[in-house]
Amino acid sequence: MEFGEEKQPIIIVKKSGGHGGHHGGAWKVAYADFVTALMAFFLVMWLVNQSQVIKDNVQGYFNDPSGFKKKSGQSILQGGSSILKAPAPPKPQPEQPQGTRKQLEETGEKIMSALRGMPNFETLKDHVEIEMTPEGLRIQLIESAEKDQDSSYFFDIGSAKLSRYGIDILDAISIELGKLSNRIVIEGHTDSKQYAYQDKYSNWELSADRANSARKLMETKGLKEGQVAELRGYAANLPKYTDDPTDQRNRRIALLVLEKFP
Repeated sequence: MEFGEEKQPIIIVKKSGGHGGHHGGAWKVAYADFVTALMAFFLVMWLVNQSQVIKDNVQGYFNDPSGFKKKSGQSILQGGSSILKAPAPPKPQPEQPQGTRKQLEETGEKIMSALRGMPNFETLKDHVEIEMTPEGLRIQLIESAEKDQDSSYFFDIGSAKLSRYGIDILDAISIELGKLSNRIVIEGHTDSKQYAYQDKYSNWELSADRANSARKLMETKGLKEGQVAELRGYAANLPKYTDDPTDQRNRRIALLVLEKFP
């Protein structure tokens, strides 16, 4: 090299043997996004299966966190109460005890006392029977015993329509029986005389329809919903006067207030 000649710079290029320069940390960001999305998915699936109360609370919190906290006094950032805590189930109410045998006897006396205060009860007193049986309190409304005419006190003749007497008496009975929790069975009975339209409507239908008419009225006058346990239509199969199945006194409805019900 001659004196005064300018030197050329020497450039050294080093090549890296790794691949980090191509990707860096971008995969970590993508993974974090994936985990976040997965967590959000599971939270949504969990929330879908919660009660409406919890859904409303969650919505209220995220719409206005500070306002919700002031209003409800709850926070998801503190221990204790939480908006995600399901409300406690209501405590079952203790079942009301059924009237005892003595209470049923007292109820029978109250019913008879109420009936005695009704106008025209002197005419009907022989047609109302109240007695205690092994099953419970039995109340019977028994039709006329007149032989010379076809008469009926509590229902229209050959019909399930209650008469004025029938409505008044069942009204008074319903008020007292509604004070009990005992279940009630209502029976319909007829005499053995054949119904005029037996091919279309027989004593079976008549006895059952009369029991149902009594139920409908009594449930509007004082009986509790569901207090009537059964309706029974016996037609003429259980006559009160077995020596004369045609006796009009076999026509009756019976209310059996059960001392015990399985």
